[in-house]
This record gives sequence, C-alpha cells and structure tokens, in this order.
Amino acid sequence: VQLQASGGGLVQAGGSLRLSCAASGRTFSNYNMGWFRQAPGKEREFVAAINWSGVMTYYADSVKGRFTISRDNAKNTVYLQMTGLKPEDTAAYFCAADRMYIGGNDSRYYYWGQGTLVTVSS
Repeated sequence: VQLQASGGGLVQAGGSLRLSCAASGRTFSNYNMGWFRQAPGKEREFVAAINWSGVMTYYADSVKGRFTISRDNAKNTVYLQMTGLKPEDTAAYFCAADRMYIGGNDSRYYYWGQGTLVTVSS
C-alpha cells in the first residue's frame, strides 16, 4: 500500500492542524494505521494508532486529549486532528500501515509514507 501524508505547516502555539494520510494500492480497510513523529535529532516516536474499523484507538500520553486519530475507509484516508499544539510537537509526522499490528512499536509497521512537517512557533 502506498501512503501519502499531507497537511503539515507552520502554526502558532495553541493552534490546530489536521494531517491526512491517503492510501492507495491495497484494500485500505484491511489495515491498521499509525501516526509517528520525529523531531530533529530525536528518535521517531509513536503518536496515535487506529484499528482497521476505527473502533479502537491508541494515543501517546504526550498527545492524549489534544490529538484525535480517525479514518474514513470510503476515502482511503486516515486523519490526525491536532489541537492545543505546543512547540514540542514540532516534528516530521509519518503515517504507517500494517495488516496485523496496531500499537506504538514502529518496527512492526510494514508500510510507511513520507513525512509531513509540522512546525509550532512559540
């Protein structure tokens, strides 16, 4: 499956952004999806994940209550709604897909999209 992330940009602290990840090439609804991020000089970290049906969601503690992951299987797209953005949310955000795994271990996801950059100014 090919993944294309978009929606990044520059936003002031406290602002909001919605990231999208469009999938193609396979049956999107067969895949669990995850969002990860990587800040300059830091390791990639888990942000959020959603199961194939959208019923189960998981969040990193650092974003819980501020970010919401959702999906529209009819549009082959997963979203990450980000509110209350903080400068420490600045990173490249990546979407990932896997048929079997859902969770925060990035090595368990088989497919990856390119990153979309989110910059939060203070």
